[in-house]
Amino acid sequence: MGSLMSFLVKSSQTRNGLCLLEYRSQPGHEPPPHIHLDQDEAFYLLEGELEVYCMGQVETARAGEALFLPRNQAHAWYVMSPKIRTLIMTNPGGMDEYFEAMSSPATCMELPPAAKTYALADPALAIATGERYGIKILTPIETAELLPHYPGFGVQRYYRSR
Repeated sequence: MGSLMSFLVKSSQTRNGLCLLEYRSQPGHEPPPHIHLDQDEAFYLLEGELEVYCMGQVETARAGEALFLPRNQAHAWYVMSPKIRTLIMTNPGGMDEYFEAMSSPATCMELPPAAKTYALADPALAIATGERYGIKILTPIETAELLPHYPGFGVQRYYRSR
């Protein structure tokens, strides 16, 4: 969906204790609002800036800062810089398996050009894949209820074919 991920520590290497990946992305390629049902998620920004929505708050995270997104909490973010590069760790692991199921191998270590985005894609694949890996993609109604400060850009389009 227009991002590039490098798996640094896979769930299979830690008996599913955690996974660690480097995530690169750009504006417009953010995932839809979602909940990790079984995983805590931590970000450490190496480059760029994110605006993050979680637990009724809006936070800005910049390079050199970390964020913690607890399991069972709706969250979403926007890339606020031309690109971001961040480390993402989940505990327990498993998110790497979701990303592998949703992606294809990179042909180079640059962000893919003119790639499909979540906002323009049929949501059925992400919803079904998410269900298999404990990730719930939120509907626009759930997003409005659980993330009241989230502006919702692209959310209605994401669900246009549902």
